[in-house]
Amino acid sequence: MNKVYPDAASALAGIVKDGQTIAVGGFGLCGIPEALILALRDSGVKELTAISNNAGVDGFGLGQLLTTRQIKKMIASYVGENKEFERQYLAGELELEFTPQGTLAEKLRAGGAGIPAFFTKTGVGTLVAEGKEIRDFDGAKYVMERSLVADVSLVKAYKADRSGNLVFNKTARNFNPNVAMAGKITVVEVEHLVEVGEIDPDQVHTPGIFVHRIVVNANPEKRIEQRTVRPAE
Repeated sequence: MNKVYPDAASALAGIVKDGQTIAVGGFGLCGIPEALILALRDSGVKELTAISNNAGVDGFGLGQLLTTRQIKKMIASYVGENKEFERQYLAGELELEFTPQGTLAEKLRAGGAGIPAFFTKTGVGTLVAEGKEIRDFDGAKYVMERSLVADVSLVKAYKADRSGNLVFNKTARNFNPNVAMAGKITVVEVEHLVEVGEIDPDQVHTPGIFVHRIVVNANPEKRIEQRTVRPAE
């Protein structure tokens, strides 16, 4: 099975459709699949539910899909760096399901592991728990959270072999392994593609069984979300 595609547009061809749930890896602008997000924008699909830690920034990352109104709902844990996101939400133009960050990670991991729901203390007694089942375990209250499974997952990795075994680079790993697991179809953007056997099995972060398509983007832009510099002495 050939998993390698010549470009991001062809990697998404035939699998992205209106109304789908799309999970996207990354944290802020770190470890986001830049080329795949751009190809998703250019595909013109709309009415999307996007699962991601955040929505990028204005004009970059998932922020591009907010500008084009292709996202109808966000499932996210942080949205503070995107003014267009804020504007659309406050105007009632965008649905938002706020999810605690650790709960979001576990929802994706559980979805990928075939676990339909789990219980957590996080959110008990807050708006997060409204309408959800609360159960007592060993004298403490826990809220039941449903797992998340995406129609398509978009992932950024540092390296892959042709079977889809993935290696992530430091903090760019973030949500990407869980997003890769949670997709019915997972498409991965990588900086380096190597032959099968060139990655030490002990160094594989996500096995190729979770990966369906691969595209190489050797020179991603990798914008810095907030640049902080030391004042001149």
